[in-house]
Amino acid sequence: MNIPSFARISSRTRNCVFIFFLFLFFFISSCTHTQTSQSVTKNEITAADIATAALDQHLPQDPQLITGKLDNGLTYYIRKNTEPENRAELRLVINSGSILEDDTQRGLAHFLEHMAFQGTSHFEKQSIVDFMESIGMPFGSGINAATGLDETYYMLVLPTDDKSHIETAFQILRDWATEIKFEPEEIDLERKVVIEEWRLGQGAGSRISKKILPVIFKDSLYAERLPIGKLEQIRNFTREDFLRFYRDWYRPDLMAVIAVGDFDTADIKKLIHEKFDSIPKSENPRERKVYPVPDHDETLFAIAADPEVQETDISVYYKSPKIFDWTAGGYRKTLVENIYNSMLNYRFGELTIKPNPPFMGASSGRVSIIRNEDIYTLGATVQETGIERGLETILTESERVLRHGFTSEELERTKKSYMRSMELAYANRDSRGSSSHASEMSRSFLTGEHIPGIEVEMQLYNRFIPEISLDEVNQVAKTLISDSNRVVVLTAPEKPDLNMPSETALKSILASVPGKDIVPYTPTKVEGELLDSVPSGSNVIEERELEGGITEWKLANGITVALKPTDFVEDQIMFIATSNGGTSLASDENFIPAKTASALVAVGGLGKFNIMDLQKKLTGKAARVTASINEYQEGLSGAASPKDLETMFQLIYLRVTEPRSDETVYNILKTQLQQQLQNKDSNPSTVFQETWNRMVYSNHSRKEPDSLETLEKFDLAKSMEFYKDRFADTGDFVFVFTGSFTLEQMRPFVETYLGALPSTGRKETWKDVGIRGVREGIIKETVYKGKEPKSSTRIGFNGYFPMVDDQREVTCVSISTQILENRLREIIRERMGGTYSIVVRSGIVRIPEGQYLISIDFSSDPERIDELTAAIFDEIKAIKESGPTENEVSDIRTTLIRAHETGMKQNATWLASISASYVRGDNPGAERLLKAPEIINSISKDDIKETFNMYYDFENYLQAALMPEEAEQ
Repeated sequence: MNIPSFARISSRTRNCVFIFFLFLFFFISSCTHTQTSQSVTKNEITAADIATAALDQHLPQDPQLITGKLDNGLTYYIRKNTEPENRAELRLVINSGSILEDDTQRGLAHFLEHMAFQGTSHFEKQSIVDFMESIGMPFGSGINAATGLDETYYMLVLPTDDKSHIETAFQILRDWATEIKFEPEEIDLERKVVIEEWRLGQGAGSRISKKILPVIFKDSLYAERLPIGKLEQIRNFTREDFLRFYRDWYRPDLMAVIAVGDFDTADIKKLIHEKFDSIPKSENPRERKVYPVPDHDETLFAIAADPEVQETDISVYYKSPKIFDWTAGGYRKTLVENIYNSMLNYRFGELTIKPNPPFMGASSGRVSIIRNEDIYTLGATVQETGIERGLETILTESERVLRHGFTSEELERTKKSYMRSMELAYANRDSRGSSSHASEMSRSFLTGEHIPGIEVEMQLYNRFIPEISLDEVNQVAKTLISDSNRVVVLTAPEKPDLNMPSETALKSILASVPGKDIVPYTPTKVEGELLDSVPSGSNVIEERELEGGITEWKLANGITVALKPTDFVEDQIMFIATSNGGTSLASDENFIPAKTASALVAVGGLGKFNIMDLQKKLTGKAARVTASINEYQEGLSGAASPKDLETMFQLIYLRVTEPRSDETVYNILKTQLQQQLQNKDSNPSTVFQETWNRMVYSNHSRKEPDSLETLEKFDLAKSMEFYKDRFADTGDFVFVFTGSFTLEQMRPFVETYLGALPSTGRKETWKDVGIRGVREGIIKETVYKGKEPKSSTRIGFNGYFPMVDDQREVTCVSISTQILENRLREIIRERMGGTYSIVVRSGIVRIPEGQYLISIDFSSDPERIDELTAAIFDEIKAIKESGPTENEVSDIRTTLIRAHETGMKQNATWLASISASYVRGDNPGAERLLKAPEIINSISKDDIKETFNMYYDFENYLQAALMPEEAEQ
């Protein structure tokens, strides 16, 4: 079901609450998050009867969805979708994951997924990847797979302009389903890759998980069946081990084929029958068991500390079996619960901006880590010395709702937000991506989830949201919270001076909160409008048409406005505004206040509204605007629905003219940063990245990492002063708008609000403060940090890039990195088994002068760094001498052309390209975007050979390595 989630929780807080699952998710790219499947009766609602249907009736199926089941038991889902245009997403979903492994097979389900790419009946090793790359769909974005605890996914994304490509793609799915070869020599080669993937996952997350998973999933197989498996077993799996698991669990009754895209559905259905009908039905299949998580009456405690953990998190997990309810009433119940969590999370947010807050962030919500168990959580990220206070507060706020309930004002505001969000989803229904549809179908197969379609869901919102009462929302806590099946999870840094509370202390808090004297919540009143009066503005004084359907206006106050109307997304308008200057204009003494200005001012709110009141004021509005100040520019960015266009322009006006500082929130933010910074040196990756930055920028003072010493230089007054100065003169700003609008619609808002922005006529640009990312010679450094036997290596070729505005030269560098990455993946990963992943990136900057950096990153066994590094340089040397093959260049050209095709239908692509044209100071408009295909197709293998010889200089490069601490001995 496409139920939007509106819980007001920062992504950082969500991650903090579930730190141990970072390790889990590293190996589970796609875990299902809904209920397990069950048989469904045919008591279904018809779409026409949504408004009056009984709550026990099942939701109807989306009429655009074609489903069926072959005689052998395989299920299929087909849906036509033209977003993105000329593309299709195909999936093979297996209702089998690592939970089904025998004791001697731990890690085999994941290893088997790897073997699907190492040779099948119709595709020799690597030829599947080679085919996808030849049609412009690279490994990762075009072809991928993921193994979870309960299921396995195989995914292909491909163009649909050649039917033969679609036929080949379905043959790939068929081969994955039944015809993987498992050749012994390929198993041994891939074994090394899987071991490197295991090595990459070692660290604080894995150590924490080993301590707390057995508590959370006590007496359940889920505590012992992480997909990556056991190292000793990975090293010893035989071909027969693979065949046994493959025969047991890769069978048609446990499979679904999913196809979503811009194609003829009849053709796709025919292909599914042609490729999959012949798979024989399983005889005497093994039972596909559902493994429970046993109940427990007592509260369990999972307490874990680790020297590399940076934050302290305290959570209470309330576990319960999945509830299977795909009826109208089940949908309504989910809405009620989501509203409850949204309101409680808003209250948590209010507490974070009060003096001496009890936590840095907190959340209430239901998560599903495994398919058969729900976990409702109350969690918080706290100061190291505030663990008990944080726990008591989240429990107290939950108890406050249980006793006194929410207020009618809270409920109406939240219901308004839900309705507005659904209205946006409905308005943009034709722009929903195929990947989103495919994920919904995957859940339908694995869990029985109904897919009613957005039209039906809109009707359900229209019916249910208005009638949801305060009383029923107030009752939700009783269904979520229980003394049984409760687990308290505490994770924190391991430090000599940090005393973790005992189980007894935590248990005492759990017992004391129900007996506390808790007064009802008193909501704050938000009075007044965003703007007290509408500014007078100024007129458009010049107008001209630019290439690509772009119109440029000049306002009387000097502001330039470029507008590109599109029909890509029905309900979306986006903008970027830029001006030269940035922190380069700050003195060295005031650099830190300047650097932190936009972040510190943002948390203060706007005008007369603090940050939480502003959120209330914007309830039901789909409009956002943020300000930014970087090294060489300041600017604004944002988006809105056409319905809320004026609100977006009002927010622009306020960001410039009425920024707001909040001393209380500022002090809270400083405390939060202090908590993070005091532990940052315990994280090996952080130390490694900071070392690399010092190497690249020659220890330039303005590139120094944040530290406790940096925090002492924070100054809210100076930050506000710098912010106001950067936006005091907007006469040199360029605003670029793309999206669903007309010029007639935009003009009055542009003239009223942008035309009223201040303009003093000062002449300025950025200042060269001496920052350079260019080093001469060969510079190497090694960082010794971390306890696990793993290393990270980064090699960087850098130098001056005088042709930064040469689109062809920039494209050649980009193509070179993709060719090198493909080569190194084949050599370092596939042939040598030296790494799980190797990534090559390029970065080119034009300010303060043209510079480039090409970096190569890989992780490995520390003892193999020299061997693998030598192989990398050997391959670069080979390309410099012989150049790439024509096929290699052709494949990357095709990939870039395919990406360009997709980008031409996206507002963000046009926005970035048009804005960049003004920043460069060359021909404004879409010239570079429009001529990109011509430039891409003009590049030859000789051009790329020349690029390697010019930019991959063996006499000038950086190399950094992260090694375990024991290697320093």
